[in-house]
Amino acid sequence: MSSFWKRSRKTDISFLFYLLGFSLVLIVCLAVCVLHNSNSERAEKQLKSRGAQTGTMWDTTLQYFRSRSLLTGSDAVQLKWSHAVNSRNALAQALSGPSHMIEADVIMRAHDPMEPIMAHPPDTDSDITLKEWLEKVKMNSKGIKLDFKSLEAVSPSLALLEDLLAEPDRPLWINADVLSGPNGWTAPVDFQAFLSLVSGLPAQTVLSLGWTTGWTVGTNNPGYSWDMVHAMEEKSRDLKHPVTFPVRAALLAQSFSQLSWLLQQSDRYTLTVWTGQHDEFAPQDLKLYRKSFDVSRIYYDLPNSQITELLVMS
Repeated sequence: MSSFWKRSRKTDISFLFYLLGFSLVLIVCLAVCVLHNSNSERAEKQLKSRGAQTGTMWDTTLQYFRSRSLLTGSDAVQLKWSHAVNSRNALAQALSGPSHMIEADVIMRAHDPMEPIMAHPPDTDSDITLKEWLEKVKMNSKGIKLDFKSLEAVSPSLALLEDLLAEPDRPLWINADVLSGPNGWTAPVDFQAFLSLVSGLPAQTVLSLGWTTGWTVGTNNPGYSWDMVHAMEEKSRDLKHPVTFPVRAALLAQSFSQLSWLLQQSDRYTLTVWTGQHDEFAPQDLKLYRKSFDVSRIYYDLPNSQITELLVMS
């Protein structure tokens, strides 16, 4: 009987040490989480304070979705995109799906009634107008990216955004290709004319300023040159809005030095990585960017399979 009680006491003591060790690990984990959240909140407050002092704004897209418990952490790769939402059916799917951001293209209808519609050239008509599109989106909490393919669609489209702009926190990105880029054969939107139209938008609106680009399989496709990034930075440096630069994934491997320099010029700058339907690139090409920059500063508008592969490598 004596040996039994000795063994029992030893078991109890071992169990108590186990509980103590487990409790300590749990306390440390909770402390790390609290510290992480505190640091994130402090960083966001510092950015807001700096913005208030300088009259400029930093990108608050991730903060918006975190505040609604739709996102955790600060890695922009977690942000899910619905791309080319240019029809009623595509919009219905996007609104009911898991995407955080909805991207769509805006052009002017080529015939009467002349009004902004959701379509990507060479299409000239659509089954949904921008007005109808916005009425459906504003009932949801999704973020919005409008991609303007021509200058004539910008002014009448901004007039339709009035109700949406009454929601100051909702992410609104306004995109146009304003400079010629690698193999960019299409004419860019005139930057000064575009800026004169969008400069009056609320300061938290993200201006997505890109290059016209091309990519051909089986050839040596050049990347973004120093002249290209210098010209873009010169046009962007005095803007008060946060700016994201949409960059083509297939051109990133040969453009690391140039795009790294561009990101380093301002805390207001981010990159948004996108891909063409027939482009070929290795997710490995993006790994260096994720290693070199804060993960909150590079968005990825890519197919889910490529996002998954990128996360596995990270």
